[in-house]
Amino acid sequence: MPSILLEPPETEPVTLDEAKAFLRVEHDDEDDVIAALIASARMQVEAQTRRALITQEWRIVGDGWPADGFFVVTPAPLQAVVAARLRDAEGAAHVVDHERFMIDAATARLVFPPWSLPAPLRAAAGIEIDMRVGYGDGPADVPEPLRHAVRLLVSHWYDNRGLVAIGQSVALMPGTVAALLTQYRAMSI
Repeated sequence: MPSILLEPPETEPVTLDEAKAFLRVEHDDEDDVIAALIASARMQVEAQTRRALITQEWRIVGDGWPADGFFVVTPAPLQAVVAARLRDAEGAAHVVDHERFMIDAATARLVFPPWSLPAPLRAAAGIEIDMRVGYGDGPADVPEPLRHAVRLLVSHWYDNRGLVAIGQSVALMPGTVAALLTQYRAMSI
């Protein structure tokens, strides 16, 4: 099931001041560059782990209700179901009671009794479920290994921003970052 970002996070898991302290940058001349690196590092960590670090809203889209009664949700962790709709052949939305869905946080699944839900009203992309995902609203809510992975990526990219491949690619993820992310990776089924 494809996931579509509806609302990006309002903050980053590492503040500009934290990143500057980690980089040992004492001037403000490169604040925009460092802020962009923080956002890029967050997105890279999220892509590698299939997890949202800071609260965001996403939509999953499906063709039909799975017979087993659950959707695996990415990105995880799932906080809440915000809305659920069925789309008809003309594209009009028909609300489904989102209280019918239960959150299984341990397995990042949305659980529901499929027999109790109306059938989709069109063959493709007839189901839309909007969800709130992420560890929380601020940096303190994000597990420290993920925050440190963001700091390390920012540092790596900041230190190597002018280099062109000289026998190796600086675009590769440093081993320390990969190691930090290993325990948080959501495997695909």
